[in-house]
Amino acid sequence: MKLKGAEAIVKVLLEQGVDTVFGYPGGAVIPLYDALYDAPLKNVLTAHEQGAIHAADGYARASGRTGVCIATSGPGATNIVTGLATAYLDSIPLVAITGQVGVSMLGRDSFQEIDIVGVTMPITKYNMLVRSKEELLPALRKAFALAQEGRPGPVLVDIPSSVQVEELEWSEPQAASAAEEMPQATPEQLQQAAEQGAASGIAGWRRRCQQRRAGRTAGAGQEG
Repeated sequence: MKLKGAEAIVKVLLEQGVDTVFGYPGGAVIPLYDALYDAPLKNVLTAHEQGAIHAADGYARASGRTGVCIATSGPGATNIVTGLATAYLDSIPLVAITGQVGVSMLGRDSFQEIDIVGVTMPITKYNMLVRSKEELLPALRKAFALAQEGRPGPVLVDIPSSVQVEELEWSEPQAASAAEEMPQATPEQLQQAAEQGAASGIAGWRRRCQQRRAGRTAGAGQEG
């Protein structure tokens, strides 16, 4: 079955049991909002993207389900940063779908282009830029799986407008868990990392103490 990228996004939302989305439209997500128009989803239009991400956060807290937020590229995407950080610190499952400039315009300082994947890397459980129509369905399904698995948290999927209007072949989800695709550390590796971290922390603490001691000694010599 052939679908446009935006229609496929909506179909994945329904497949994942989503019934409500929060967002604010903009140029880079117009195809997605066109697809949402006739979709059997409750679309909550907020006055600002920050309101949308916090509303999705509140929905997730109240329902126990994954909250979904939609924002356009550039300032629309950066407006959801505080909400992502809140969800990350409080372990709230969210999937944020942001629009992005077309694939051919990436990296050219295009209008309202910003590296939202780089911006949100420290405050999301996982994020990704979809660069082709083939990546779209796996990326969205992985986002929902990761948002809920283990310690819950926010996941961001950045989707160029060109991918939203391209036709793709719909495929049913695979049974494999997203967690199985990610490398898992062995207990020995975890122990080694903990020991290295502790040793590094102690060494840093000793170095700072020596620096402060040297500074006080130098100051006392100057006063004399």
